[in-house]
Amino acid sequence: MSLTDVIEGTKQAVTGNPAAAKASFTVEHALVPGAATAVDVRVRDHAFSVDEPAALGGTDTAANPVEYALAALGSCQVITYQFWAAKLGIPLDSVKVTVDGDLDLHGFFGFDGTRPGFTGVRVSVELSGPADRDRYVELKRQVDEHCPVLDLFRNPTPTSSDLVKP
Repeated sequence: MSLTDVIEGTKQAVTGNPAAAKASFTVEHALVPGAATAVDVRVRDHAFSVDEPAALGGTDTAANPVEYALAALGSCQVITYQFWAAKLGIPLDSVKVTVDGDLDLHGFFGFDGTRPGFTGVRVSVELSGPADRDRYVELKRQVDEHCPVLDLFRNPTPTSSDLVKP
């Protein structure tokens, strides 16, 4: 099935039924027994690990959470470029995205009032294809407007946190 088929099928499914466009995702996490920072993660039928580098108390067996956040942003950008190129009929031979982010560890460790999140994130996109530059500029505009993970980085998201203790 092509991306244009997915786009058209989704449009037909949600037209006149806005509730059909709502999606919910769940990810489960558990500390690896005996580990200081290693985490097992389950997403649907997929599993992966998270850890911290040795300098932050981990064993460096996997990427850390902020690296996965940057990976989520870059991956979502690549996928959104593919969807919007198909939707706009813009030929796209390749997409390469590099994401860099800066943190100030003062915030994570509570050394002062510094915010614990990223102080800056940079996304660099390299596209290749036969269309003229103006088409790729329009594609970038659409991707930046519609990429869900970029939206998470750019805008506050209502979030709740509950403690469940038996």
